[in-house]
Amino acid sequence: MVKIGKEFMERTQYRYLDRSDQSKGYPNPDLELGSEEDKKVIDLPSPEDIEIENIDLRRAIEKRTSVRSYIPEPLSLEELSYLLWCTQGVKEVVRNVATFRTVPSAGARHALETYILSNNVNGLEKGLYRFLPIEHKLVEINTQKDIATKIRRGCLDQPFVTSSAATLIWTAVPYRMTWRYGQRGYRYLHLDAGHVCQNLYLSAESVSCGVCAIAAFLDEEINPAMGIDGESEFVIYVATVGKK
Repeated sequence: MVKIGKEFMERTQYRYLDRSDQSKGYPNPDLELGSEEDKKVIDLPSPEDIEIENIDLRRAIEKRTSVRSYIPEPLSLEELSYLLWCTQGVKEVVRNVATFRTVPSAGARHALETYILSNNVNGLEKGLYRFLPIEHKLVEINTQKDIATKIRRGCLDQPFVTSSAATLIWTAVPYRMTWRYGQRGYRYLHLDAGHVCQNLYLSAESVSCGVCAIAAFLDEEINPAMGIDGESEFVIYVATVGKK
């Protein structure tokens, strides 16, 4: 049996790296996917105007645990906006070539995109949306009735994917990272996903929510359900969030 994981770690060592596209003078990839003209864009409440519980950081860390059962109370649009800011909020755009955000990323490349499956969010129709971090808005992706079922099936039919108030699905746009780091950049994509999800766990405590990270999903099902090709963009991590 081919030990793919071991081979991946070996082949992405520094000694195997070729010149990056950045060093060759290729243009910087877009900082976010943006929105298409025919897609509905939804304004989110400004993060600085949102009032949350002032929770001690140590308490948040001590209380952090995976929660798979949620009460039917909806998540407010303000709370969703806050959680999105905590996990991918843009603090500064630097000369239109990089962003500084609320989470770390290798070389400030920030190659992740955040999708939201809205199951029970006040003021937001059920369906799939993508976060526009620079504008702090949502763009509507898919509000067909079967989209939640398709995504749940892609996550091995785990029921809390659709019983949550919202399920966050992070995708990776690898060229945003490999443009600078070559094939080693694939390592960094997974590290960045961990940073983002941990911020979700901790920030959720301040809005009385629980979170459960999900790495068990079928790539060949969830990527098509999301409308992405699985190569230039692919699902890398999933997490549910809802009221405890």
